[in-house]
Amino acid sequence: MDNSKRPYLRIGEEVTHERHPEWGAGLVIETLDSAISGGLSMVKIEFTYAGQKSFFNDLSLPQCCYHAGIKRV
Repeated sequence: MDNSKRPYLRIGEEVTHERHPEWGAGLVIETLDSAISGGLSMVKIEFTYAGQKSFFNDLSLPQCCYHAGIKRV
């Protein structure tokens, strides 16, 4: 089984959420990667009008923030 992670976003990147434009611009403020094999990779984004939101940050997973509508600006 391949447990390699493929992170999508990095700290400092600007993003938007395609399904929630009312949240405004977003800025990646934190990334969290599990040291355990098969563990999660998460990202925390601060949106102008919605505050902080956390998402999965592994492109290998269908739940990744990219697939949920988070796009780089």
